[in-house]
Amino acid sequence: MVRELDDKKLVRGRSHSILMENRERVTITGVQDVDSFDEGSVLLVTDLGYIALHGIDLHISKLNLEDGQLIVEGEIIGIEYNDHDGLGGKSGGFFKKLFR
Repeated sequence: MVRELDDKKLVRGRSHSILMENRERVTITGVQDVDSFDEGSVLLVTDLGYIALHGIDLHISKLNLEDGQLIVEGEIIGIEYNDHDGLGGKSGGFFKKLFR
């Protein structure tokens, strides 16, 4: 797990990986939480930052936060990373750009 310390350093714990199968199924480990999801996108928090998963007809087939595992099925169009520091700020950050 990654924890932010007072001096903004990240500390790693469990492993993080992404396995995509034929752009139809993606398994992500190191997941801490799912911020939001719909048929077009899944926004999640991992041990190494935020991930936006984009696609068509997406659905979560498995979510186990205790083990940190997420499986999403559908037509995968893209995966985008953003670190913890890039989500806020004066410009609105990651989510503002995502929902323009």
